[in-house]
Amino acid sequence: MPGNVMNIASSNIVWIVAFFVMGVVIFQAIMFMNIAKKAAPDAGLTPTEVSRAIRTGFISSLGPSFGIAIVIVSLIALLGPPITMMRIGIIGSAATETAAAHIGAKAFGVELGGAGFTEKAFATVVWTMCLGGMGWLLVTFLFTKSLGKAEKAIRRKNPKAVASISLAAMLGAFGYLASEQMLKGLGFFFAGIASLGIMIICMSIAEKKNISWLREWSLGISMVCGMIAGTMVIALT
Repeated sequence: MPGNVMNIASSNIVWIVAFFVMGVVIFQAIMFMNIAKKAAPDAGLTPTEVSRAIRTGFISSLGPSFGIAIVIVSLIALLGPPITMMRIGIIGSAATETAAAHIGAKAFGVELGGAGFTEKAFATVVWTMCLGGMGWLLVTFLFTKSLGKAEKAIRRKNPKAVASISLAAMLGAFGYLASEQMLKGLGFFFAGIASLGIMIICMSIAEKKNISWLREWSLGISMVCGMIAGTMVIALT
């Protein structure tokens, strides 16, 4: 990135905006965790189970975070630290933000961080990233309450339907994301298959032997094993 653009990207005002946005994200996380703890007894969860769930969520987030960290290094060089922190902190998808940044640069008629990447090009990229991520945020803001009422109505008529719909939605979302990556090449395909197999093995052993720590670490173990398998396949082909 040209020096004059990087100066703007790392200016104090941009840092202030980025820290404000990240503060909102951290505040929401703390509030949701407190609300979940208060609602746990009504859901039949013990304090031990709540602590285990929080610990599992934290551990499960480490694997994806390491993958994002690798891309963050390149994004910092192209967009500056505050914008990178703000966008990844909100969306959490380095691939999505990288694609949005490239789309914004191409819309302006330049390459991201290349020759002709002026202050206006940088502004175009930031607006593209921000506007591109507004869709699901607006849907969440406008329809969460209505969807909550619909969920309660369905639960009254057929309690099992809610669990089935939630499971189907999660399987569809994760299946779509996984298959999209697996189609990129042989290494990606074997990485996905290996991760799936290791995850099934870990969960089966954890359930049969009642090993709590293995259940919590199963996602991280499967991801590492999948990456190793994918790397080995790429090296051998």
